[in-house]
Amino acid sequence: MSPVSHALLAGKRLLVTGVLTKRSIAFAVAERAQLAGAEVLLTGFGRTRRMTERAAGRLPEPTEVLELDVNSESDWVALRAELESRGRGLDGALHAVAFAPEDAIGGAFLDTGYESAATAFQTSAYSYAALARHLAPLMEDGGSLVGLDFDASVAWPAYDWMGVSKAALEAVNRYLARDLGTVRIRANLVSAGPIGTPAASGIPGFDQLAGQWERSAPLGWDPTDPGPVADAVLFLFSEMSRAISGEILHVDGGAHALGAAAAPEASGSTPPGDGGSDPVPDGVAI
Repeated sequence: MSPVSHALLAGKRLLVTGVLTKRSIAFAVAERAQLAGAEVLLTGFGRTRRMTERAAGRLPEPTEVLELDVNSESDWVALRAELESRGRGLDGALHAVAFAPEDAIGGAFLDTGYESAATAFQTSAYSYAALARHLAPLMEDGGSLVGLDFDASVAWPAYDWMGVSKAALEAVNRYLARDLGTVRIRANLVSAGPIGTPAASGIPGFDQLAGQWERSAPLGWDPTDPGPVADAVLFLFSEMSRAISGEILHVDGGAHALGAAAAPEASGSTPPGDGGSDPVPDGVAI
């Protein structure tokens, strides 16, 4: 990873959701935010909270894990009360949470029931608005909300209702930018290329997607390195982004800009196989 200036986020206090293991994008954000001078708090809940606590112990400065199920209103109320009781607000928060039931992804789009589609929407998109509603009052001097995204401008094979939820997340981000700008709170998303996170590891088709991305991204792409994504999040937390809101910052090696992958002769490389098969995407952004 590239070095980070300790002054970039000096004095800032950040809340980071979505850390499960050291492979999580959110872990890379928390790690590099600490190296940039920020105080970082994590959230976790239920059976996965122990995983989050173990990951928290591997940060440069082991940190606290606060209870939060993003679909629980009482958890949000309790989290806000806990933070208020400490006598200091927040400067930023990362929304790095997404979930779709098994029948909401995988290619059976028209067969998905409302309950599963609604669960995907609530967890992956509405929770971003819930985060803003409960945490924005803690940002009395302004602040920055950042969410992790996966390109929702197109329909991906098998992505199904998670893709719909990511499109909703992008819409939520625009409305947060509209409503929070008057109190100097920014809202932005980072649309990441495929990263081998815990959420991606068990989903069929990830290797094909990552392989195609590596071959087609103009700048190249390393699905094992969340560092570039984390650095983009740090930029959006920093004062360097003070006039940016409602934006989607693509960190994907430039792949989003292409209508199709370059031919081997143009790219200067020869991909393995015939390169003709369609990738099967998955929820790789979280």
